[in-house]
Amino acid sequence: MSSTVSPLAPKNVPNMPTIAGVRLATAEAGIRYKNRTDVLLAVMDKGTAVAGVFTKSKCPSAPVEWCRAKLKGGKARALVVNSGNANAFTGKTGRSSTALTAKIAAKAVGCTEGEIFLASTGVIGEPLDATKFDGVLGRLAQTAEAGDYLAAAKAIMTTDTFPKVATATVKLGKAKVTINGMAKGAGMIAPDMATMLSFIFTDAPIAPAALQALLKSGVEDTFNAVTIDGDTSTSDTLLAFATGAAAEHGAPRISRASDPRLKAFVKAFNQVLANLSEQVARDGEGARKLVEITVEGAKTKASARKIAMSIANSPLVKTAIAGEDANWGRVVMAVGKAGEPADRDKLSISFNGIRVAKSGARDPSYDEAQVSEAMKASEIAIKVSLGLGKGRDRVLTCDLTKEYVAINGDYRS
Repeated sequence: MSSTVSPLAPKNVPNMPTIAGVRLATAEAGIRYKNRTDVLLAVMDKGTAVAGVFTKSKCPSAPVEWCRAKLKGGKARALVVNSGNANAFTGKTGRSSTALTAKIAAKAVGCTEGEIFLASTGVIGEPLDATKFDGVLGRLAQTAEAGDYLAAAKAIMTTDTFPKVATATVKLGKAKVTINGMAKGAGMIAPDMATMLSFIFTDAPIAPAALQALLKSGVEDTFNAVTIDGDTSTSDTLLAFATGAAAEHGAPRISRASDPRLKAFVKAFNQVLANLSEQVARDGEGARKLVEITVEGAKTKASARKIAMSIANSPLVKTAIAGEDANWGRVVMAVGKAGEPADRDKLSISFNGIRVAKSGARDPSYDEAQVSEAMKASEIAIKVSLGLGKGRDRVLTCDLTKEYVAINGDYRS
């Protein structure tokens, strides 16, 4: 957790309302950090539905494996998150740690171990001493309150420079329902499922299968469209919890994701995901510029996504942006290496609305001074037009600075 907040951090932090059926508490367990909170316990009422999406890494963490197995039950009573240690690449010790953590949490909350969900973030390869949770989780279960999402978001931070929270309120039937979310992530960011760690809570009465479908769909153009450095974490976890408490106020119980009554809810749900994923991009390690890359005129949306990601993950493109250099040649390179249909002589490129390349060559009206001034902005929009079809997509990334190297060079020190 950095003491220097990213210059791209949101200027305003939303007031996070309470959600009926969710209580939160944090503590210092001494997992790795000193003099800061590093454990979050979220306690949910009985009957809370759960959904989740996880990393596609072939080397997943022990908590990811635990959650995948427990997700089949569809119900959750508690979430335990620790920062400082990823409990990944820890073998049998890691699996034993998750089992012990779940056992301690289940006793503290008064539920089965199958209703406990776990997430860990931090250093890979270091054993996690789960005995440090003994006593801590019992105390947290007793003191948990329906409240401080900002404190909860701070407890799960690692190299993040600011806590990431988002909220939305929407009508479901005749009732008002709330959606709150938090996320952490600043490096090792190239989600192939959802995000680094993110947790969504709502009082809407939505069945597990419907919630799972909403979550899986919602991540595609939000968290899956963000990259910081092209590296997918072993621990990526996004969990959504629906307590159903709004049913007492007239919200209809939803069993299908296709239910037309969900239209407004889905929009709000996706807005929360989009807000959190943009905050992750804004907090990229060492970032000084938020970069939006739009690819249009591709053969398909999938092709546009691959090309956009090729540009977004290019160290040459990202360092050029850090140097405030509108080097469209590097964008051309990234388009060409993507392995997707492209025609050099139809290609057009613009930076912050200024076209720098057209029809496979430098734009006739190109003005170096004008473009250089535009590149000084803290937000950079790169637009690539392929001229081949109707496929379009958009991804978010950030620049690549010397500070990124420093942060990761010293990460375990």
